[in-house]
Amino acid sequence: MHEKNNVELYRRTLEKWGEQAQYDQAIEECAELTTALLHYRRDKTDASTVIDEMADVILMLGQLRWMFGAEEVERALERKRAKLEGLLAQGDDALQGGAE
Repeated sequence: MHEKNNVELYRRTLEKWGEQAQYDQAIEECAELTTALLHYRRDKTDASTVIDEMADVILMLGQLRWMFGAEEVERALERKRAKLEGLLAQGDDALQGGAE
C-alpha cells in the first residue's frame, strides 16, 4: 500500500479536513465500492470502475490504519488470519460463517 510514501499525505489530509471528515469519507468510499461491485456482477459496469473504487478504499484504509495505529491494526489482522486458518482447517461447513 506504499504506506511510508503516504504518511505525509495522510497527515496533510487530516490537518486540512479533520478526523470526523475522514471517517465520513471512508464510509462513503466503502459504499461506492459496494455499489460498484453490485453493478459489476449485474454487468452494469466494468472492472475499471471497481478497480477505481478499490483504489479509493485502499487509500482510506491506509489513512485509517495510520490514524488508529498500524501496530493495533496488524495485531487485529493476525487474529483474523488465525481465525480464517482455523475455519479452513475445519472444512467447507465452517466457511459459511466467513472471516468475521
